[in-house]
This record gives sequence, structure tokens and C-alpha cells, in this order.
Amino acid sequence: MNTYKIAVIGGTGKSGKYLVQNLLEKGYFLKLLVRHPENFTIQNPLIEVVKGDARDEAAVHSLIEGTDVVISTLGQPKGEKPIFSDAAKNIIRAMNHHGISRYIVTTGLSVNTLSDQKNEKVKMATDWMYQNYPETTADKQKEYELLMESNLDWTLVRLPLIHLTEERFATETNLTDCQGENISASDLAAFLVSQIDPTEYIRKSPFLYNLKE
Repeated sequence: MNTYKIAVIGGTGKSGKYLVQNLLEKGYFLKLLVRHPENFTIQNPLIEVVKGDARDEAAVHSLIEGTDVVISTLGQPKGEKPIFSDAAKNIIRAMNHHGISRYIVTTGLSVNTLSDQKNEKVKMATDWMYQNYPETTADKQKEYELLMESNLDWTLVRLPLIHLTEERFATETNLTDCQGENISASDLAAFLVSQIDPTEYIRKSPFLYNLKE
């Protein structure tokens, strides 16, 4: 049994479900932020459910209170305005209020950092995102900037296409370029959980991807 209590945002989403399963298998206590608790079917004594979403400042404060680490696999809700910078503001504020510093969060390939050396395919993918989803893509970049301005021990994990599979593959991380086209949801979950304690990627934005077979 792990003594850490983990606050999870996005835990009912497609990749978030894999994260929750991995955390439960390792015996972590979880607090999950859930929009519709009536639709949440997992019965587990390690799980505490907090009703609300990441734009709800009071719900985020309630979620983070009494936890040790925050992990977010938040996705963009369909038909809503971009959520990522709003969520980041609430999370940063709540973490500072409750004296919690470790924050692990996922984002897309489109986020740029000053040290990037993206290959042409990733540059094209980034441009495509800005052309087709300009508001959401710009909001993800704003989320990164808010993290940079914060004093949290954050890790922003940049991801290619997520394959929703239990299969595991060889993975690689890279701070400047994404050299793989996919990441398995199981590998993503394992990586996020592996980052709860290590300091290698504190205040950094690694790409995570599966190596080609």
C-alpha cells in the first residue's frame, strides 16, 4: 500500500482510465475529479470522487486538499471553449494554497519550448494543429507558459497519437524532438506513475513515444 494520495484530473477520459488502473494496481489512494459521478462505475476503497470539472475553482481546491501529487490527463471537452489554461490557473492556485508542488500533466506535440529541435514531420503536425484547432492549440501553449511562470515542480509530457491498448512497447523520451508517431495508453500510464518521485524531468517538457518495432 502506497501512503501517497494522488489527485487525478481527466481520470475518466480515454487515456485517464489507464492511468487510474495503473495507480490502483500500485496501491495509491486516489481523489478523482469527475463531472458526472452518477456515471462513474468503479467501486474501489482507494478511490474518493470529487464532483466538478477543472474550470470549477472550488472543486479543484476540494480535489487537491489532502493530496501529495497531482496528475492530469485532461482532454478538451467537445463543444466547449479551450479548457487547458483555465484548468492550469485553478490547479496552480490550489496547489500553492495547499502547499503541494509535484504536478504531472499531459499535452500534445504542438507545444513549443525554446530548446526544441522538432523534425519536419512534427513541425508540420504542429502547423496543422494551429491551422485546424487554433484556439485549443494556442491554449495548450498558454498552459505551458503558465507552468513556466509558476513555482511548481511540474512535468509537462508531450505526446503523439495515443493508442488505447493494454499492449506495452519500448518507449523513449526526448526533450527536443518526437521521434515516434504513437504512444500506447498503457505505456503512457506507466510513465506518468514512474514520474511521481523522480526529479529528472522537473520543470521540463519531454516528448514520450513508442519506438518503432
